[in-house]
Order: sequence, then C-alpha cells, then structure tokens
Amino acid sequence: MSIFKTPQNLAEWHRRDLAVLWHPCTQMREHPNSLPLIPIRRGRGVWLEGVDGTRYLDAISSWWTNLFGHAEPRIAEAVAAQARELEHVIFAGFSHEPGLHLAESLLAVAPRQTGRAPLARVFYADNGSAAIEVALKMSFHSHRNRGDQQRTRFVALSNSYHGETLGALSMGDIPLYRRTYAPLLLQPLFAPSPDAFAAEPGESAEACALRRADALAGIFEAHPGEISALILEPLVQCAGGMRMHHPAYLRRARAICDAHGAHLIADEIAVGFGRTGTLFACEQGGIAPDFLCLSKGLTGGFMPLSAVLTTEQVYEAFLDDSRERAFLHSHSYSGNPLACAAALASLAIFDEDNVLARNRVTAAHMAALAAPLAEHPHVAEIRQTGMILAIETRATSGDNGTAVEIAGGMGLRAYRHAISRGVLLRPLGDVLYWMPPYCIDEQELRYLADVTATALTEAFR
Repeated sequence: MSIFKTPQNLAEWHRRDLAVLWHPCTQMREHPNSLPLIPIRRGRGVWLEGVDGTRYLDAISSWWTNLFGHAEPRIAEAVAAQARELEHVIFAGFSHEPGLHLAESLLAVAPRQTGRAPLARVFYADNGSAAIEVALKMSFHSHRNRGDQQRTRFVALSNSYHGETLGALSMGDIPLYRRTYAPLLLQPLFAPSPDAFAAEPGESAEACALRRADALAGIFEAHPGEISALILEPLVQCAGGMRMHHPAYLRRARAICDAHGAHLIADEIAVGFGRTGTLFACEQGGIAPDFLCLSKGLTGGFMPLSAVLTTEQVYEAFLDDSRERAFLHSHSYSGNPLACAAALASLAIFDEDNVLARNRVTAAHMAALAAPLAEHPHVAEIRQTGMILAIETRATSGDNGTAVEIAGGMGLRAYRHAISRGVLLRPLGDVLYWMPPYCIDEQELRYLADVTATALTEAFR
C-alpha cells in the first residue's frame, strides 16, 4: 500500500529521494527543476503509473528491456513459482533446472550459419556490460591458451556503445561517456561505422556498408596477427543515436574476421529478441558470431541477467589441468534461478503469441504513423529497423554531435513536453525514437505519434 497519493506527499517523495539516491545517466543538479523526477508505483502493458495516478506510455521499454509489457502475468507467475522453490544457489560447482533449460533453449534458437559450427556453450553474467567483459576476456584468453599471445588488440566501430564497466567502455566511441575515463581504458582500433545516414550523395545503404567494410579490412591488414576480436552492434547502433546499417556489413565483417583468424563478437544486448524483425539481428546477415552477448530483453524486462553464447572451439581452449588456463571470471548471481525462470517464460511467449509475425504488423503501423513527421521542417530523416524507429532532427546537439540521452536544448524540451502529455520519450541528443513493448496497440501508437509530433514542434519553438 502506498501513502504517496497527494501533491504534498509527492513533494515529500522528491525530498527523500534526492536526499539519499544517485540516479544513473543523470546530472543530478538537473533534479528536480529542469528534469522532472517521476516516482512510479505500478506498470501494466505499455503503461507506467506514477504515485500520483498519472499514466505514462513507455515508448522506450524502460531502457529497451521490456518486451511484452509491464507486469506480464506469465513471466510474473514463472518468477513467483521459482521463488517458492529456489531463489539462488552458487553456480560454481552447482546447477539447477532453470539454468540448464535456459542454456539449451538459447542454443536451440541462436543464429546459425551454413558451414560453421553452431554456438554451443552458455556463460551467465548479471548485465549487458558484464557480458561484454566476459566476451572480451574469453576471446583474448582463448587465443592465449592456444599459444597465440600476439592477439592483444580489439576492433570496434566508431559511434559504438557497449556498456560502462571499464572493458566495455573501452570498446565504445561516445565521447561524453569515454573521455573522462580515457586514461583507464583499453585502446581498441576504431573502424568507421557503416551507418547509412553517413552515405555519400546517391550512395545506397548497402554500398555505404560495403565501402566501410573495405576500411575495416584495411585495419586488419595493417595489424596482421594482432587482433583478438571485432565487436559490433548488428544493424543498429542504439546508444549512438539509433544509427542503422545494411546487413551486408555483417557478412563482410564475418568474412574478414575468418580471413584473419579473429573472433566476431555480436553485441545483441539491445537488438536481440525480436527488436530488429528477426529473433536476432545476425540472422539478417546470415551469419553466426563467435560470441553472442545477450541481456535486456532476455528476461522480458523482469530480472537482471545476461548470457554469452560461444562455440565449442572457444570452450575447449580452456580445458586443461591448469587452473590458470581455466576461465575464472565469476559473478555472485551468475545463473540466478529467478532470472532464468523469467527468461524461459519470455522465450515461451514468442511461440505462444507468434510474436515475430505480430511485430511485423506493428512495425508497419509504426512506419505509417511516423511517415507524416518527415514533413516537419526540423526532421532530417526517419529510419526504421523492425520495432526500432528513429527520427533524426535538424538540430545542434548538446555535446558536439554526440548522441547523449536528453543532451539539453531540443532533447530536454521534447522530453519534458512528452512527459507532460503522458509519454516517456528519452531522446538521444537530436534523435527521438520509438522502441515500445511489443504489446502496444494501434490506438496507443496513434497517441505516441501525436505526442511525438507536438514534442517536435515544442522542441523547436
């Protein structure tokens, strides 16, 4: 039962919150004045409900985690049932049914590539950044265990984002996140992004992707035998402003890695589980990576969990009598049974509700409703990949062109207007985007489109 139901108690919530909490990805000085702090008491479907009863349409799936709507009863029941049996057990030396079943289920649906051995092993961690750390360390260590000690470099893409722990942050190229910690970071080789928005006049998205793949090949050729792995976000660079590229890049990247004996790490933390129109974005390139990093939608938005899927060849590189050749990375909550139960329930919903087919219909509605926004004088481009739709505006970014959440100026004005109309939009600098739960209906989409249109007008007033 909540006591925060009146404006007076809402103010008290703000006072107490700001006295003790430090919120993520936030300049706390902006609270409570320029950036509203909104306490939430419940969620249902695409809607969040504040403690004062105000409802907000969650157009960004609560940081891209929620697949099927808030408080989805099938996932909630799976977590509750598991909590009555086993809440957690150390995963070193122990196992349990949800962890085993989930690993088998993930491997059964993982991307496959003709002529390539399938992904065959699953390592659990707690969150997306942790999954990236696992993949980087596994890649380096597996080369080393096979006697190849020269592979100490990684290649990442410009405008990329892979998380904020030090290893993951090292692979990112968003200056506002990276530059403060630069003295602490690994120094990858950055290849130019295949972002179709950067295509030359008259150049197709595919031609742009292939041109940038040629540049990637040049980096590998300039560093023979030095590169452990290439890491990329397939099809959509999400935190980099929802920039999108043609799947031809994935095919070339896979071939380049093979030619040079390097691994390919696919960061599908944000784009996996149906966001791009297929269960995994790699499928659209017809490729399978050496490491597939998953989190966010893995549990349908209910519980923290990540998984790194890799090959039997990588796994076997660690089998030895020596502990030093073992992969000793660990997390206290690795393979948490509650999270695994949520993930299993989430995967089951894909089959029960024919989600991917339904998403194609929803994505078409999103495209039709967003099309009129292209006529807005401050809209430069509308782009879409599956259930991700981005609106690039003609504005001056709050951080020298960097796509940063609610950077100020246009982004802040758009955010505040949308919140006042009951919609949670969280612009990435000059980019507004829709990434809603899959359960959103046509009426809710129409409301989202209407509020986005007025937010654009207000942002440039």
